[in-house]
Amino acid sequence: MTVSTASSAREILTRLHDVMASRANAQTKLNQVVNIIGEATSSEVCSLYLLRDGALELFATRGLSQEAVHVTKLALGEGLVGSIAERVEILNLDEAAAHPDFAYKPETGEERFHSFAGVPIIRRERAVGVLCVQHTEPRRYEDLEIEALQTVGMVVSELIANAGLVDGPESAANRPASTAALRLAGQKLVDGMARGFAVFHQPRINIEHTVAEDIEAERRRVYSAFAKMREQIDTMAAQAEFGVGGEHEEVLETYKMFAYDEGWSRRINEAIDSGLTAEAAIERVQQRTRMRMRQIDDPLLADRMHDLEDLANRLLRIVSGQLGTAAQMGLRQDAILIARNLGPAELLEYDRRRLKGVILEEGSLTAHVTIVARAMGVPVLGRVKDVRRLIGEGDLLLLDANQSAVFVRPSASMEEAFEAKLALSQKRRASYAALRGLPPVTRDGQRITLMVNAGLRDDAAALDLTGADGIGLFRTEFQFLVSATLPQRERQQRLYRDILDAARDRPVVFRTVDIGGDKALPYMRPDDMGEENPAMGWRALRVALERDGLMKAQARALLEASAGRPLHVMFPMVSEPWEFEAAKAIFEAQRTWIASRNRPLPTQIRYGAMLEVPALAECLDLLLPELDFLSIGTNDLTQFLFAADRAHPKLAERYDWLSPAILRFLRRIIVPARDHGVPVTVCGEMGGRTLEAMALLGLGIERLSITPIGIGPVKAMVRSLDLAALRPVMEGWLANPPRNLRQELSRWAEDHGVELA
Repeated sequence: MTVSTASSAREILTRLHDVMASRANAQTKLNQVVNIIGEATSSEVCSLYLLRDGALELFATRGLSQEAVHVTKLALGEGLVGSIAERVEILNLDEAAAHPDFAYKPETGEERFHSFAGVPIIRRERAVGVLCVQHTEPRRYEDLEIEALQTVGMVVSELIANAGLVDGPESAANRPASTAALRLAGQKLVDGMARGFAVFHQPRINIEHTVAEDIEAERRRVYSAFAKMREQIDTMAAQAEFGVGGEHEEVLETYKMFAYDEGWSRRINEAIDSGLTAEAAIERVQQRTRMRMRQIDDPLLADRMHDLEDLANRLLRIVSGQLGTAAQMGLRQDAILIARNLGPAELLEYDRRRLKGVILEEGSLTAHVTIVARAMGVPVLGRVKDVRRLIGEGDLLLLDANQSAVFVRPSASMEEAFEAKLALSQKRRASYAALRGLPPVTRDGQRITLMVNAGLRDDAAALDLTGADGIGLFRTEFQFLVSATLPQRERQQRLYRDILDAARDRPVVFRTVDIGGDKALPYMRPDDMGEENPAMGWRALRVALERDGLMKAQARALLEASAGRPLHVMFPMVSEPWEFEAAKAIFEAQRTWIASRNRPLPTQIRYGAMLEVPALAECLDLLLPELDFLSIGTNDLTQFLFAADRAHPKLAERYDWLSPAILRFLRRIIVPARDHGVPVTVCGEMGGRTLEAMALLGLGIERLSITPIGIGPVKAMVRSLDLAALRPVMEGWLANPPRNLRQELSRWAEDHGVELA
């Protein structure tokens, strides 16, 4: 028969329940399991492989040679079965031998079978075995049959765990590979350094019973757990200690939206209908979600799936009555949290006095947990491979997110070097803090403007903390990225007004929304946003001019928020003068509309362009008469000039801001802008590095907009620099570039007492 309804799935589970309840030994039970599944899916073969001593061993089969049982073994990644276990994914093939991972084992006698479908048997988020079916005729198995296999896999997982048939959590495969000191690399998500002991988040619950005795009783348990979970989330969102209206508040609102999602609860109900317990039904739906996550390339959509994972873990803990997380058990000492990934609410549960840092096996710069961690001031390192295998519970960790690394079980010399660096960092921060009230004036008396880049409401606090001159780049797209739906004009207006209020009399340059490309939005059509080369695709001003309703709403919000004070607005990724003119016309039309209704307007509107596309430099003479200011976005500009993705590890050495090609190109922009009286600001990472910032000043740049953490070091550099002495030297270097300009700049700085971080 073919599995086609919840009732037939329930029938299979009932038969499996009888098998598990019998007094037969584990091998006999597994033999019965493969027979039941083979019959239910009309498959001539049903086989079960279990992970023992690091290899997948054929443990039971219907249809293959019985002589192969306990003889055929596959390494993780070997053959179709090994591939399923290693990648924790499903395979459904009408012609197994055509798959590149196919490996023939002659002792099994499987050469006459064509179709193949297999699912991982999962325990504690890792594959402990594989359940597969085969058929002589080429055919793909139906989705409902695959669903049935996955459900059976859960039941088998319980059986084999209780019988101790597979590598357990204390096996060699699950212990740290070594007890020696080591350095692990990752991606810096939130800046900072921290010392603490490894604590595993451990949100997963061990499910003891998978087959339901009373379906309606299981349904009532799930309904009750949903009600309690939603109450917890509502309370948490109301008590978040970040002030009112921050982007992290919007993150929690999105998180609440998932908690109340009827589609999610419906899928869990359907799993209960098939005969699973409440815990198993939640886990079953989550297994499906995790497999979907592995196929998602869109980082923002993947982040939202992680929120759903967080909620499912919470629901599991409630329905099972188990605590489950280190947060609920309490941190007894300074801790660095280890997890595959985290949801924002799970992070908020930890004692902030003890939680010193977070290390994630996954994670991204746009993940909701990253946003919340930044607001909490907790350093985060993401994308650390095999972190849960290489780090043991209680290991001493030295986290240096600034250097994208963590030191595990450090040696005495590692600890000494880390503590010295931490002390030096603290000493430097203290010296930079002492400069807060002093102006960034060079030794020869030239005043440099130092501003900060921002994107969150809370970032405005950096103005007072650093003594910066203003916000040279406010990225307005962040509000769009963390929202589940397009932000309403009123909400945009409230954010812009709050930023202006916090800045007081200091200027704020608002960059209009830069979305598209790699900043995909869930509420825009996938065919609009997905591209092979997102950095150079349909994004930023290109999107805004085509979707002019989006820009009109943002223009109204900015104009109304700036009533009674100056407004500085900048358009990103301008490629040709007409794009700037079209964008400015949208703003001017909105200004006319507001004025016609006698509503207050900004006292002044200054329009600027962001030069990131090299083509704009070729017609800059046509645009400069229209500009009030110009900003150079060095991050995108450099990768466009070099045709080198700045995130590509093999191209990192070629992505040098102190290349003569970059510096000469920048001078081509600076000189005509100065002649037209148009102020030029450099925005981006280049201006936040002291040696690169010194080179920019030598080119004639007098305005920098950088990360808040860069203000102190760059100000110290400025105050130690004789700019009049540097500029003619820079001219000579650009006319006749030395072999290593970076080296020459460093030597000059050292010889002239310039303070570099």
